[in-house]
Amino acid sequence: MSAGFVGVVVSDPSLQGQFTQVELRSLKAKFVSLKRDSGHVTTKNLPGLMKKLRGLNEVVSEEEIAAFLSESYPDSDQEIEFESFLREYLNLQTSFLKSSITTLLHNINQAEKSSYVAHINTYLRYDPFLKKYLPIDPAGNQLFDLIRDGVLLCKLINVAVPGTIDERAINKKRVLNPWQRNENHTLCLNSAKAIGCTVVNIGTQDLVEGRPHLVLGLISQIIKIQLLADLNLKKTPQLVELFDDSKDIDEVLSLSPEKMLLRWMNHHLKKAGYKKTVNNFSSDVKDGEAYAYLLKALAPEHSPETTLDTKDPDERAKLILEQAEKLDCKRYLTPTDITEGSANLNLAFVAQIFQHRNGLTSDTKQVTLTQTATRDDVLLSREERAFRMWINSLGVESYVNNVFEDVRNGWVLLEVLDKVSPGSVNWKLATKPPIKMPFRKLENCNQVIKIGKQLKFSLVNLAGNDIVQGNKKLIVALLWQLMRFNILQLLNKLRFHSQGSQGKEITDADILNWANSKVKASGRTSRMESFKDKSLSNGLFFLELLSAVQPRVVNWKVVTKGEADEDKKLNATYIISVARKLGCSVFLLPEDIIEVNQKMILTLTASIMYWSLQKQPQSLSEMPEQSDPSSMASDAASDVGSEDGASTIAPSESEEVNSLSDGISNLTMDDATSNAPSTENGNVVAES
Repeated sequence: MSAGFVGVVVSDPSLQGQFTQVELRSLKAKFVSLKRDSGHVTTKNLPGLMKKLRGLNEVVSEEEIAAFLSESYPDSDQEIEFESFLREYLNLQTSFLKSSITTLLHNINQAEKSSYVAHINTYLRYDPFLKKYLPIDPAGNQLFDLIRDGVLLCKLINVAVPGTIDERAINKKRVLNPWQRNENHTLCLNSAKAIGCTVVNIGTQDLVEGRPHLVLGLISQIIKIQLLADLNLKKTPQLVELFDDSKDIDEVLSLSPEKMLLRWMNHHLKKAGYKKTVNNFSSDVKDGEAYAYLLKALAPEHSPETTLDTKDPDERAKLILEQAEKLDCKRYLTPTDITEGSANLNLAFVAQIFQHRNGLTSDTKQVTLTQTATRDDVLLSREERAFRMWINSLGVESYVNNVFEDVRNGWVLLEVLDKVSPGSVNWKLATKPPIKMPFRKLENCNQVIKIGKQLKFSLVNLAGNDIVQGNKKLIVALLWQLMRFNILQLLNKLRFHSQGSQGKEITDADILNWANSKVKASGRTSRMESFKDKSLSNGLFFLELLSAVQPRVVNWKVVTKGEADEDKKLNATYIISVARKLGCSVFLLPEDIIEVNQKMILTLTASIMYWSLQKQPQSLSEMPEQSDPSSMASDAASDVGSEDGASTIAPSESEEVNSLSDGISNLTMDDATSNAPSTENGNVVAES
């Protein structure tokens, strides 16, 4: 392909970044063909085309697409342009795809809405701020009205994963202005990503407007994360009982919470004499038999034989719920939800049973292999979590449950490479999972190493086989360089878009100098000597930097001097929430600031820099002159195999810089909805 190739250009870079050129050319051709045949593209003829698009053809009907489009285009004769078509395609995927995360469809399921409202009423009813608004009436639109100021969703995230959001960063006045409301929603979306939600093309404006299908889809994910929080060996080491002694413990770690819950359920069903295997929380549980056997195994004192003898599924479902209530399982679903096979609600029901009565052994001899954790293990676990959240935020097709296991076949790493360096992967030479032949995994991993070397990564002592074997430290070294490349690339794009293709690439030293110059220009005297500067542990420099780029974002009344350990933690927690509230999509933990982990500090600073520069492009010309470019390679090389934590951020860019209430979506890579390219994918993606 010639160097002069331009491809399909979209005016919005963040929208362009959601698609490969192969996808854009295909979508453009279909759109142009429809317009040529019909004269105009409207909500009348577009559903037929969208029904045939990849990913939508099996999960959504033309009628559902038409109803979806009518929200944005109430006038059925209004013409739809190509870029609007692309946005609606992404929005449809938000609602109908990611079925592993939520099966919520656009047609609002009143039963699911009622269940989520009941959950919110139960867990937030006594919240000091929200108690005057609760309980919510599930019948009306009170939920969507209450969502509009952003407080409820932030509080719900903290219920799901306590401590995620520093409540001091939430704007909690009774009446919020547009800025404050937008900040809350930005904080919510970036925090949702940081706990593992897939926030595909949901913007702050969608939450301000209370768009029902998007709001319920997000709430569904948050609640699911809460209910499945204990479905892992770290929280419930007794889960090893579900596996044979010969089972590779690392393989167990890679199971998703949903699959672990199914494994747990089938474990007890088999012991109770149930002949079938439950493979889903929908059709396989509709008749109620599996529930009857499960409760008989776990709580025989509450399970009369009459439940199994009952032939009427509705009557059996009613008896099952009555038995579950005796285990203190809240009634979030009805007998009809069981018999109709509502996947979300049945999963929540089984998760509740697990929480109240898991029926697993407390024999310590069985769980010793999960209890020995060294300091290295703690650091690697923190890094694994951070990289996992970052990868899942990129919008790759695969959903990562455990980085160290899920990257071993090479496919996920190739997907990540395709996001951070579009066109670098030769998909014709790649094998998509499930992969039975070991040498195919090695081929994938060898291509990862080859591309890494082309991108000038420091990969000394790292070969494809190290990834296949699951060498954790070497995998972390590779992922850190991938993330770092991505961040620097984003910063370079801002510089090049502002100054043309001229100029040197940004280095670590530039990021350091920019941060120091920003703080100095604001009239403060703090200074960062390096990304390893131990004085950073009190958090004051970063609070001053955040205040320098947006003066009103830091409430200095709640900032401590950062002298005692507890004060340092308070400041570090506040920094992370303020950065997310500003628009930075960061995945680090307070400990990473307190311990001054070099990688974490670098990427946190880069994220703030990225936000500042894309909001105030004129400051690009004020950037310090480039220092020695070799520092970038030397720093990366020094990090290979290091024991520092890995900071994981994906700086986000708003769709329209000058809008108060636009959605935050990450430039080129964050929350992209395109799947891994097909085998016919080309190797060049033109710049927009």
